[in-house]
Amino acid sequence: MYAIYFILVVVLCCIMMSTTVATKMKEHIPFFEDMCKGIKAGDTCEKLVGYSAVYRVCFGMACFFFIFCLLTLNINNSKSCRAHIHNGFWFFKLLLLGALCSGAFFIPDQETFLNAWRYIGAVGGFFFIGIQLFLLVEFAHKWNKNWTAGTASNKLWYAYLALATLIMYSIATGGLILMAVFYTQKDGCVENKILLGVNGGLCLLISMVAISPCVQNRQPHSGLLQSGVISCYVTYLTFSALSSKPAEVDEHGKNVTICVPNFGQDLHRDENLVAGLGTGLLIACIAYSCLTSTTRSSSDALQGRYAAPELEVARCCFCFSPNGEDSEEQQNVKEGPRVIYDEKKGTVYSYSYFHSVFFLASLYVMMTITSWFNYESANIENFFSGSWSIFWVKMASCWICVLLYLGTLVAPLCCPSRQFSV
Repeated sequence: MYAIYFILVVVLCCIMMSTTVATKMKEHIPFFEDMCKGIKAGDTCEKLVGYSAVYRVCFGMACFFFIFCLLTLNINNSKSCRAHIHNGFWFFKLLLLGALCSGAFFIPDQETFLNAWRYIGAVGGFFFIGIQLFLLVEFAHKWNKNWTAGTASNKLWYAYLALATLIMYSIATGGLILMAVFYTQKDGCVENKILLGVNGGLCLLISMVAISPCVQNRQPHSGLLQSGVISCYVTYLTFSALSSKPAEVDEHGKNVTICVPNFGQDLHRDENLVAGLGTGLLIACIAYSCLTSTTRSSSDALQGRYAAPELEVARCCFCFSPNGEDSEEQQNVKEGPRVIYDEKKGTVYSYSYFHSVFFLASLYVMMTITSWFNYESANIENFFSGSWSIFWVKMASCWICVLLYLGTLVAPLCCPSRQFSV
C-alpha cells in the first residue's frame, strides 16, 4: 500500500513535468484560466506545473513518510497501538498524503523554500543512491554465498557459478568495448577515453582484490561472481553517464557533438535505448531498495547489524527466504496457510527504518524527475536528453559502488575481531 501511494505521487509528478499535458489542459478545458486565477495558481496555472510544483508535491510526500518514521520509532510488537497505525487506516493515510501535498502549495516565501528544499533533496537523493548501491553489493555477496554453499553437496553448483560469472564478465567486457568503439574517436574524446579506462581499471581491480589470498583467507565465500555483478553495474552506469552528456556546440550554437554514437541520420544518440533501459532500471532500483528494507537480512545489514554466519541451502531463487532454508516454525506447519514470518515475539523489520527509506526515495525521485541541478530547463519529454549534473551524479554513483564493494572486502582485514556477514 505504501508503494502504491508512492507510485501515485510519482505519476502525478511526471504529469506536472510534462509541458504537453499543460498545453492540452489549456486548450481543451473550458474556463481554464479563470480556474487558475481562482485557486491563485497563476494565469496559466504555472504554479501547478514544472519543477517547483514537483518540489512541493514531493515535499508533502516526504513529510508523510517522515511523520510515520517518527510515529513508528522503537516498535517491537506488531500488536501494539502504534503498529496498527503502520499496518492500517489506509483511507485516512491517503487523505493525509493528499492534504500534505496540497498544503505545500500554500507555503509562504516560495523562493526561499524552493532553494532550501533543493539542497535538502540533493543530500537525501545521494543517501538513497548509497542505499541502492549497498543493497546491490549485499545482493552480490548473498548470491555468491548461497550458490557456493551448494558445492559442498553437489558439484554441479560449480558449473552454475562458472556460467553466471562468465555471463557477467562477458556483459561487462562487451559493454566497455562497445562504448570504446561508439563513444570515442581516434582524434578527440579524451574525456570519454579517460573515464572508460578508469572504470575498466576499477573493474579489474575489484576482481583481483576479490580473489587475492588475504581476502580469501578472511572471506572464503568471496569470488569473481560478486565482482562480476558489480562490474556489470559499473558498465551500465558508465554507459548511462556517457549517454547523459549534453551536446557540444560551437560559438554559433551548432551541434558539433562527435563523442556519441551515430545510429542513423541526424541522430546523435539512441534515445529510445537509453530511455527504455534507464526507466526500467530506475523503477526497479527504487522498488527493490524500498521494499527490500522489509526483509530481515537487508534491514539489519543497512543498519550495521551483522548476524553470525549460518549454514545455507543453495537454491536458484535464493532471495525467497532470507536464510536460504525454512525456519523451524515453517517446517512444523502441517495444515493451513504457510507462515513465512512470525511476528509473535517482535516485528520482522524496523517500521521506522522502512519509512525512512521511503522518505529518502521521495527526495531521490524529486531530484531525478527535475534533472537534479538542471531543473529550470527540465521537463518529462526530455527526461533523458542529458545534462552535466546527471552525468556527474551517475559517474559518482559508479565510483561509490566500487568503493562500497571494496569496503566489504577490506573491512574484515582491518577489523579482524569483528564478525562480518554480508
